[in-house]
Amino acid sequence: MPDPAPFPMPAPSLALCSEDQVTRLVHDFYARVRDEPRLAPVFTARVDDWDAHLAHLVDFWSAMLRGTRRFSGAPMPKHMAMDELDRDLFDRWLALFQQTTAECGNAPMQRLADDVAARIADTFWRRFQMLRWPQLPVVGASRLD
Repeated sequence: MPDPAPFPMPAPSLALCSEDQVTRLVHDFYARVRDEPRLAPVFTARVDDWDAHLAHLVDFWSAMLRGTRRFSGAPMPKHMAMDELDRDLFDRWLALFQQTTAECGNAPMQRLADDVAARIADTFWRRFQMLRWPQLPVVGASRLD
């Protein structure tokens, strides 16, 4: 029988992190995204109201990390419509996210957030490939895993 993981993956819960920690994570991360040379133009072209967008993303990450149920939406179709996406953008997004979670000071929150982000990047990249290049084999999302 294999040894159990030294640090089991935490489950989303109100005890995992505060709403303020989620808000700080989202705001700090998207401040980095807005400064990143390749990612910034992708977001600038689509986000007209950053306050509303950040509030929506806080709701999303609150659902993922705290188990709240405020988020509503379907992010997949919006992302799949972006012709300029490529693997490097997914890798940059994930690297910036992991850099931000590493600074959050909450190791269980960091583990869960990094796991969720990696799954998002993987799912989105795989779906993007299937839609754009259905004749090619699908490859993994991130070189950072």
